[in-house]
Amino acid sequence: ASVFCVSLDPKTNTLAVTGGEDDKAFVWRVSDGELLFECSGHKDSVTCAGFSHDSVFVATGDMSGLIKVWRVDTKEEVWSFEVGDLEWMEWHPQAHVLLAGTADGNSWMWKIPSGDCKTFQGPACPATCGRILPDGKRAVVGYEDGTMRIWDLKQGTSLHVLKGQDGHQDPLTCVASNQDGSLIMTGSVDCHAKLVNSATGKVVCIFKMESVAPKAPTGEGEEAESNSVESLGFCNVMPLAAVGYLDGTLAIYDLSTQTLRHKHKCQHESGIVQLLWEESSAVVYTCSLDGAVRLWDARSGKMISEYRGHSAEILDFAVNKDASIVVTTSGDHQAKVFCVQRPDR
Repeated sequence: ASVFCVSLDPKTNTLAVTGGEDDKAFVWRVSDGELLFECSGHKDSVTCAGFSHDSVFVATGDMSGLIKVWRVDTKEEVWSFEVGDLEWMEWHPQAHVLLAGTADGNSWMWKIPSGDCKTFQGPACPATCGRILPDGKRAVVGYEDGTMRIWDLKQGTSLHVLKGQDGHQDPLTCVASNQDGSLIMTGSVDCHAKLVNSATGKVVCIFKMESVAPKAPTGEGEEAESNSVESLGFCNVMPLAAVGYLDGTLAIYDLSTQTLRHKHKCQHESGIVQLLWEESSAVVYTCSLDGAVRLWDARSGKMISEYRGHSAEILDFAVNKDASIVVTTSGDHQAKVFCVQRPDR
């Protein structure tokens, strides 16, 4: 069935973990596709999977809220826990600590493998997205009611709450931070991306997608095409941020002037599912509902290259550190590895 998620092991980038609609997750070698082990025992679609910062552990989470952690070298399950319906899951950038958000509005934090646990109670609606900030001391969590909170992980208290005019009008879909964690960006179904100062909790600016005039409905009961922010991220080497929209727009914003950098926008034929920046250049990768991976030069706004090979939408992807390969997962029941090395880059 569909493969929903993929992550590469951060330490060596030689292993991938993928999770799918068939309630299965696998850890496998990227170089030759060799299966190392199956993360068995899930009871629902595996929608979250990732390695700890040092690649010692791998965690897999299914929609029903069953989370399991495996030791990579021994291939043994070392911990499992059941929460409410799982929305997202992320490892701490420096410690064996796992954070997850659930449909009841709670975020959970565990020490692995001891299982020491803390919860952060949000509003009574799903915690739709979350990210631990680079300092490892705070996390930003977005909610379905349009609010966003910055949590102090040690104290378990909320440092800042953005709601009302400061929050979004619709559910949050994604959140990201820049490399030093000073800036946060949030994206929402309301088509706005907000830039937030993480220290003060103040909104620095709002990037609004000028909404295209709604297309005339073609028939009875058909809705005008919807749009939303699907993914966003910061460039590490220039003050740029990228925002990907469901209508296929990739917008590159200049953070120093807080303006759209390319008026023509990097337009895709179909919706953007996710985007990632290359670690050490101004190249942004997108995967979309048409099944293609595209590389864009954020400085010029031009497409560098396009990779095809899936027969359905790409649902998730990962780029290795030296930007030589991309691993994708798709609705066509497959994960693929693309070589994206180019002599001129």
